[in-house]
Amino acid sequence: MVVAQQTQTIEEQRKWEGSLEQLKGLVSERAMTGETMLLNMGPHHPSTHGVLRLLLELDGEEIVTCLPDIGFLHTGIEKSIEDKSYDKAVPLTDRMDYLSPMSNNMSFSTAVEKLLDLDVPERAQIIRVICLELARCASHLVWLGTHAIDMGAMSVLLYAFRERERILGMFEMLSGQRMMSSYIRPGGVWRDVTDDFLPTLRQFLADFPAKVDDYEALLTQNPIWKDRAQGVGVIEPDVALAYGMTGPSLRGSGVNWDLRKAQPYSGYETYDFNVPLGEHGDVYDRYLIRLQEFRESMKILNQAADRLEKTPGPFRSENRKYCPPLRSELGTSMEAVIHHFKLWTYGYDAPDEEVYSAIESPRGEIGCYIHGTGDNKPRRVHFKTPSFMHISAMPVMTKGYLLADVVAIIGSIDIVLGDCDR
Repeated sequence: MVVAQQTQTIEEQRKWEGSLEQLKGLVSERAMTGETMLLNMGPHHPSTHGVLRLLLELDGEEIVTCLPDIGFLHTGIEKSIEDKSYDKAVPLTDRMDYLSPMSNNMSFSTAVEKLLDLDVPERAQIIRVICLELARCASHLVWLGTHAIDMGAMSVLLYAFRERERILGMFEMLSGQRMMSSYIRPGGVWRDVTDDFLPTLRQFLADFPAKVDDYEALLTQNPIWKDRAQGVGVIEPDVALAYGMTGPSLRGSGVNWDLRKAQPYSGYETYDFNVPLGEHGDVYDRYLIRLQEFRESMKILNQAADRLEKTPGPFRSENRKYCPPLRSELGTSMEAVIHHFKLWTYGYDAPDEEVYSAIESPRGEIGCYIHGTGDNKPRRVHFKTPSFMHISAMPVMTKGYLLADVVAIIGSIDIVLGDCDR
């Protein structure tokens, strides 16, 4: 019995030494000699916001090295899209950033439209803006609630999810689905808004600003919140840019880069709104940026709701080569039946060309690269996603801070692991 135990211990020791050898150059020399401790955080940890493993090297409670490890979801979404016609790929995009599926739909759809040179009617563009800004608010509400509960503030989670439910209810009015909507499609949107959608949106816009005030009253000047967030997870503007950070995580460092302003799409250049910027690049600034983005989204939504009332017309392109006819046409037009049958069985051919299209998602720049084949399926589809970039910057943001600060830093960059493991 004693011999067996000793053998097991020796085998475990050899295994451990082999693992350390693989980490040479990634962790400090002190880790190799046992002076510092190596600790796994995740992949199944509530504060990693998904299946993310962080290998932490600790000197006491201070972070010496942080090595992020992704790839636990194995979704294979990009490869799956390459095996489908363009329209049938839309539901797969929903499953990447599952907290903002509309953004994924939009990124893919704008890339397909660019590849086909497909027009999008004005009414469809307005509906898209409404969906994208509602998605921004819904995603930020999940971020706010989970970020707050990570740091011990439970009430905020309950309040944030209460408001998110109202937004998901509006998505259900539009698409029949609360989350995986597949509503934004190449050429426009799936269907027009329902009769009760605009009154529901107006009521939400009337109520929501007061709710944002409540969140701020609970957190912004809260001494515990400030102590956990201010001066923590600082990343300088040039370093953030070097790591490819975008969205609120980049703007928290004071870099004025928002694709809705810098490379406008869907008529964003015609809307009046501001881009909030931080000064310190810490957890607290990233929090303040997203709080202000709630208010800016309200501005955009109010303008878009007014425009929608005054803009009749089609909700998707009338180019029947790429967009299906209305159901009302199927009973009276044989040509419409032929188009409908071809689009839902074969799809359409796209040129053998390369395109890239990017939009501003709640987390930052989400871009879609498509290489067509001249056939009905793409040769290559690849997404550039913000969460992947932000996780890569974790070693810089955590170095020198405490173990408890890792939780605050992960929450502040608002990652979604489906966004990474595509």
